[in-house]
Amino acid sequence: MTGTASQIELAEQIRPRVEAEFQRVAGALRSTSLRQSELDRRDTFALIAILEEKREETLTNDRAGYFICNWQEMPDQVRRLIAADTRFQTIRAGRELRRRSDSGRERL
Repeated sequence: MTGTASQIELAEQIRPRVEAEFQRVAGALRSTSLRQSELDRRDTFALIAILEEKREETLTNDRAGYFICNWQEMPDQVRRLIAADTRFQTIRAGRELRRRSDSGRERL
């Protein structure tokens, strides 16, 4: 890891919490997938794949400053990282379209 000794020490304290947060979110998504329709489950697995990619990108970053600046305060950080991904936005739009289509069928 690169940075000053104190930066590296702080980043090494932050990094395990970051990994735990990614694991927590992945676990929540897996748990949710058990109660979903097949199409929604497929979307959720795609989200998990995006999450794993973001986790890998994050945890392989070797700059201590990155962890200090971006991950020291973690509330919603993983969610924001995923939400900014265009693939997530495509999945969300597709789900919304399905929901609208399904609710339109129910009225007929």
